[in-house]
Amino acid sequence: MTSPARHWLVLGLIGLLFAVMAGRALFLQFYNADFLKQRGNAQALRVINVSAVRGMILDRNGQPLAVSTPVDAVSANPAKLYANPGSWKPLAKTLGISQSKLEEKIKRNSKRHFIYLNRQVLPDIAERVMALDVDGVFLRREYKRYYPLGAVTGHLVGFTNVDGQGLEGIELAYNESLRGHPGKDQVIRDASGHVIEHVSNIERAADGEDLVLSIDSRIQYLAYRSLKKAVVEHRAKSASAIVVDVKSGEILAMVNEPGYNPNDRSQLRSSRFRNRAVTDSFEPGSTVKPLTVVAALENHYVTPNSIVETDGGKMKLARYTIRDTHDYGNLSVSNVIMKSSNVGAAKMALQLKNNELWSVLDGVGFGHLPSSGLPGEVKGALSHYSDWRDIRRATIGYGYGLSVTPLQLVQAYATLANDGEKLSLSILRRSGKISGNQVITAKAAKQVRNMLQMAVSDDGTGRNARIPMYHVAGKTGTSRKAEGKGYSKLYNAVFAGMAPASNPRLAMVVVVNEPGAGKYYGGTVAAPVFASVMTGALRLLDVAPDDISEDRLLMATRSTLAGQEIER
Repeated sequence: MTSPARHWLVLGLIGLLFAVMAGRALFLQFYNADFLKQRGNAQALRVINVSAVRGMILDRNGQPLAVSTPVDAVSANPAKLYANPGSWKPLAKTLGISQSKLEEKIKRNSKRHFIYLNRQVLPDIAERVMALDVDGVFLRREYKRYYPLGAVTGHLVGFTNVDGQGLEGIELAYNESLRGHPGKDQVIRDASGHVIEHVSNIERAADGEDLVLSIDSRIQYLAYRSLKKAVVEHRAKSASAIVVDVKSGEILAMVNEPGYNPNDRSQLRSSRFRNRAVTDSFEPGSTVKPLTVVAALENHYVTPNSIVETDGGKMKLARYTIRDTHDYGNLSVSNVIMKSSNVGAAKMALQLKNNELWSVLDGVGFGHLPSSGLPGEVKGALSHYSDWRDIRRATIGYGYGLSVTPLQLVQAYATLANDGEKLSLSILRRSGKISGNQVITAKAAKQVRNMLQMAVSDDGTGRNARIPMYHVAGKTGTSRKAEGKGYSKLYNAVFAGMAPASNPRLAMVVVVNEPGAGKYYGGTVAAPVFASVMTGALRLLDVAPDDISEDRLLMATRSTLAGQEIER
């Protein structure tokens, strides 16, 4: 074939090829346009989740206890990253993770279109990651939980995981109302995974509801500071303190030691974040004696002035011996409480029928869940009276053979403070008048409150719980801890009380577990914590003093001057 002929043949073939391509393009444009558009959109269109903002947790005065702050998650298309190994080292360094860990994640997910490289990163890190301009790496908006008071409310408020699900405390108990519901958006992503256009909103995100607690963060801080000081001073294993408004049943403060800061994930160990005030039970010891007296008064076995023989401070019952710390001689019922006589309380318990003592303890909430709204509540242990022998009734009379949590014990004392009307406890702020059940007669409750005032007098075991210008009613407890089939030489130091005694507004329980610095009595270890917190709480709530004698005024003046001197 001559050269010109070959030339025209090649041109003809090229022209034919262009004609075929043009024809194919026209065919696709006019006849397959919808199909191709759908295929193109399928590759670029994505449905993404839109995070809901978790509701805030506030104290009763509007102080934030938990808030959600916007942060970014560094995300990636692993297929893109897999094809660009040169970007792995600078990316890992900027994210603060090991290169080997990043490589392993990319290779393991190389067939997927989306992975998280790091969650909830700080803004400056997110900015530096994007400055690397790595193909396939992009940011995704999410929210991080922040707790402004840190360890002060750690046990109470709890914490969430990285996905915003409540794991402990209030965050867990009210997770459904706090978390809201995420929405869905349809977007167009480019080849690197960046969102370049929002197409439509498929489902609108519903933010979580804010939650207002009964807690007063000012009183919470007072309790936290005082309890922490006591644990350090007495080298205690742990401790709990609870303050309750006896008129409403609202929990105004709840703290535990050792504490933890929920903002610091390295501290999130189960031994630290357990809310001991609701989960840990103990034998309450002498703090039960006032309830034994209530049962004896209500069933007309004694009056406040009845005499109880303490038999030289020692009483044999079957093969057991019940002892007092001293020989108190003959005591009135009121003095049994003031001196904290085990023998006197046991003798009153033995006068009672099983069901008479049990009904008082059961009535104030022992053996029942407090139903405060906090997770992890336990019932403690109060066996049915049908199983009681004399020795069981006698030991229960002075606080052994049963167990309670700090929350149950404070509910019992709040009931005494509220003239025998038991209110349900609440961790949420309440409004309006709250009614409860009359489980103790008002007369017996007032008589026992008078006895509890004597227990905080100069001659009582709870004298360290006194506070300037207010009458205090309360009871110490020092209980040995059970070990095997007997008791160890380790103690719980307890104080439970209320103020002002003439018309109680607040009830408080302090439990210090295993004090190890030599002192272990409730009156020397737990009572001072009560005095410190209650003094501040009554003033913060503007509760009028009920003890303005000259001696009390002088004590208050000295206390104020001492405080000013310390501040200087």
